Amino acid sequence: MPKQQQRRTFTTEFKKQMVQLYENGKSRAAIVEEYDLTASALDRWIKQAQTTGSFKEKDNRSSKENELIALRKENQRLKMENDIFKASRADHGTKVAIIRNNRDKYSVSAMCGDLQIARSTFYYEAKESPKEDEITEAIVEIFHKNRKAYGTRKLKFKLQERGLVASRRRIGRIMKEQGLVSTYTIAQYKPHKTACNEATTANVLDREFKQTESKRFVVSDLTYVKVQGKWHYICVLIDLFNREIIGHSAGSNKNAALISRAFATVQGDLRQIQWFHTDRGSEFKNEKMDELLETFEIGRSLSMKGCPYDNAVAEATYKVMKTEFINQMSFQSLRHLELELYDYVNWFNKHRIHGTLGYLTPVQYRQTPLKKVV
Repeated sequence: MPKQQQRRTFTTEFKKQMVQLYENGKSRAAIVEEYDLTASALDRWIKQAQTTGSFKEKDNRSSKENELIALRKENQRLKMENDIFKASRADHGTKVAIIRNNRDKYSVSAMCGDLQIARSTFYYEAKESPKEDEITEAIVEIFHKNRKAYGTRKLKFKLQERGLVASRRRIGRIMKEQGLVSTYTIAQYKPHKTACNEATTANVLDREFKQTESKRFVVSDLTYVKVQGKWHYICVLIDLFNREIIGHSAGSNKNAALISRAFATVQGDLRQIQWFHTDRGSEFKNEKMDELLETFEIGRSLSMKGCPYDNAVAEATYKVMKTEFINQMSFQSLRHLELELYDYVNWFNKHRIHGTLGYLTPVQYRQTPLKKVV
């Protein structure tokens, strides 16, 4: 008998980011392929965002659909009350048994209300909730089997695969009690002995610019360029593994939208990016950016205050871009800048050799099985 495929669920934040990618220029076909979605689901999310602005089904129903659902609920309630009415004067144990035997047909909450039994009492006596020891044992086992890298979000997912349900808060409490600290947590909150680093987000990169894993660290910064006498801005996303520009954008405003559009040009699932490192500019630290990084589970790393050397690769890349590209051009419009930037990035990645990559291009370096950097 073929194994039944588990139904995928998507958070509101994930749906919002998919729509954001589409609105920022990523094609519908690319989003569907890179994130393994159905075209109908993506179209539905786009329509919901453009009409009600909500991804909740109840907010997108017509008045007739709401009336029909309300009528069905009322009929179900009346049927339930009729079925369990005789049990209203039964003893406590009988009431618990009746709720357990009818939970496939009626809401446990509604039955508990009619029979005047607290839901917590029912779950406790029916032994429906997994025991604390069982969840604790599972958490410890999963944590150590996965190189101590999982946090509450991934542990919750792995517990669900075993049929165990626990909130992230509960998992976090058990981890603390058991002394389980994720390796990512250790890196993210690594203390720095400096008076100028006042923000809580640490410099996880810590100037380790030579990376051996693709998309482990992506760095970014902004630079400015004149377009018809007015300042415009360029944002690039650089993979430290091979110095490849994996995302780029241009615009008239220095804000989070500019960076969001750069992320939309990245090929592949954004969840492949492990860490995003930048300076402490406000355009990189705001609610919009926090939502994007949290949705795709991308860790955050910030340079120390007033220390440009902590983001040296991004700084050096922009210096090269100014010399080879920006200072050699006269841009007539934003569209002209965007076209020329696209052409430059294509050359930079596929044709420009890099001394730090053994005089290979970023794409060649990424595609070379055995990499020997001189």
